[in-house]
Amino acid sequence: MGIDADFLAHLKSGYTSVCRCWAVTRTDGVRLGFTDHDRTLSFEGIEFVAETGLTARALQQTTGLAVDNSEAVGALCSDMIREEDIAAGRYDGAEVLAWLVNWQDVSQRHLQFRGTLGELTRGDGAFQAELRGLTEALNQPQGRSFQKPCTAVLGDTNCKFSLKKTGFATEREIAEVLGNRVLRFNGMKSFDDRWFERGRFEIMSGAGAGLVGIVKNDRLTDAHREIELWEAPRLGLAVGDVIRFEAGCDKRVATCKHKFNNYINFQGFPHIPGEDWLMSVPRRGGRNDGGSRISGSGGGAA
Repeated sequence: MGIDADFLAHLKSGYTSVCRCWAVTRTDGVRLGFTDHDRTLSFEGIEFVAETGLTARALQQTTGLAVDNSEAVGALCSDMIREEDIAAGRYDGAEVLAWLVNWQDVSQRHLQFRGTLGELTRGDGAFQAELRGLTEALNQPQGRSFQKPCTAVLGDTNCKFSLKKTGFATEREIAEVLGNRVLRFNGMKSFDDRWFERGRFEIMSGAGAGLVGIVKNDRLTDAHREIELWEAPRLGLAVGDVIRFEAGCDKRVATCKHKFNNYINFQGFPHIPGEDWLMSVPRRGGRNDGGSRISGSGGGAA
């Protein structure tokens, strides 16, 4: 998009009044505005606050498919950017828009950058964030892997299974917290043992509201249900916090068929031969399916 004619004329005048403004939209929907000017500015329905101590280094932009990049540096502000939010990953992958603005007339502005937040580090009361351009997505591996387990994520567009079906998700209050990774719940006996193992969880209330993760172990006992998380949430859990659990999937054919009744959308290749088929030899009879040899069966490859 080209630069507005009035703004271009202002830049060419040699006596400019420009500053930078950023809008950061987190994955949880929270939108924040920042500027390196000494007073707050407002446009496009966003208030760009000046008291954040946020500055940016020079923006590197190229033609072609090279990745545009820059960095933003600022002070941790209790009202806007909090250290606990950074530690919790609330800014990971956030969308970033950056403008060059005439602070005397904010209608004269130019969108210089659109992308996401990359690596974000903090320390000594400050933070440093890497800004990644839109072409960063092109650096991701493309194509499909041919493997026995399913390559889909439960509930995604390839899997097509709806976790809104009765019996595949639930929201419960924590009854007891053991070491911030092991949680105990009362009830939940309508779900089979290990039902949520490898499933996704989301914290719905409390300090860690909005954080997500994966369940490591799920055990049902006579007294309670005990669920262990793969990683402790970056913000602590407390008794009474509500967590949403979704059924787990171990990517096997049997699980897809019998637990989810979704075999038609299975994205793996369960019948692909294993590496042992390289050692197989021609045989006149017996099993030649590439499976392990069973003593006395005259089977296939060892």
